[in-house]
Amino acid sequence: KEFLSEISTSAKHMELLLFHLQGKGWGSETVEKEFLSAISLLNNNQVNLCIDIGGNKGIYSDEIVRQFPHANIVIFEPALSNIQVLQGKFSENPNITIEPFAISNQTGQATLFSDEDGSGLASLTQRRLDHFDLPFNRKESVHTLCFEDYWKDKLHKQHIEICKMDIEGHELDALSGFGEALQHIDVIQFEFGGCNIDTRTFFQDFWYFFQKEDFEIYRITPFDVVKIESYQENEECFVTTNYLAKRIR
Repeated sequence: KEFLSEISTSAKHMELLLFHLQGKGWGSETVEKEFLSAISLLNNNQVNLCIDIGGNKGIYSDEIVRQFPHANIVIFEPALSNIQVLQGKFSENPNITIEPFAISNQTGQATLFSDEDGSGLASLTQRRLDHFDLPFNRKESVHTLCFEDYWKDKLHKQHIEICKMDIEGHELDALSGFGEALQHIDVIQFEFGGCNIDTRTFFQDFWYFFQKEDFEIYRITPFDVVKIESYQENEECFVTTNYLAKRIR
């Protein structure tokens, strides 16, 4: 029994290793790699305007500033405690705009659920994380916004090089509210993982959405970006994985 247990444990470790080499489950501490991967898909490697949807405490925007100090950045973050952190961090940077909204498919109000104040797991869906012994009962009323409206009214239909989305399972809802703005974005980075179990969204949904909108999809791996040539069920991997959607010119 002990021998069989060791074999089973080794097999699990090997499975996780193979997943990580494919970029699956490799997505919680990889911000620098994520941003550099997004840049690699740009035609001229120049960044003038970035959108950070689900800014949390600004780690992704920190990387944008580090790589492109003169780039303009719009950060959307609905949680009050995180907004305060962002304001403290970026208030003296004239190129950064902080917007206290959750991007969704409609403008209005919603409830933001989380396990703790300022959590990176916060979602517009009350996730079930009992298996991690994480209560998800904290509630905060937040304002939602349709990105197409903001893009037209505040950004005046500017071209966007990179749009990063990390909004815990609601990326597809947000994308459905991009409208015309989609055709003016070069690269969209989005996360896919356990939160999509709670929102009942699948990689297949993203595949067909982006195919319809003339985008190619790439998976970020420890080595390079890998183009997803066709939809396969094995892409339905509910551990944190980062993808890039590149607009086909």
